[in-house]
Amino acid sequence: MATTTLKLPEDLKERIAPLADAAGKTPHAWMVEALASQAEMAEKRSAFMREADERLTRFEQTRAAYRAEDVHRYFLALAAGKKTARPKPIKA
Repeated sequence: MATTTLKLPEDLKERIAPLADAAGKTPHAWMVEALASQAEMAEKRSAFMREADERLTRFEQTRAAYRAEDVHRYFLALAAGKKTARPKPIKA
């Protein structure tokens, strides 16, 4: 494990201490968990944006889309346990 030194403003250290205590953790453990949570969120956001870009590129190439009503009907039928045909794409 690598060692990193963070210089925190006094007011932030004072805010973290009671939050860590309430969570039953040391301030160090609380901060490590907070940093891990932020890293995970940033990674998920990045993956989401990458996938969105890929899907937009695919749409721009194919111009294939689905009508919202068809998609809603399809998922409602699936949720109700009914067998149903997938919606058919349309050219946008």
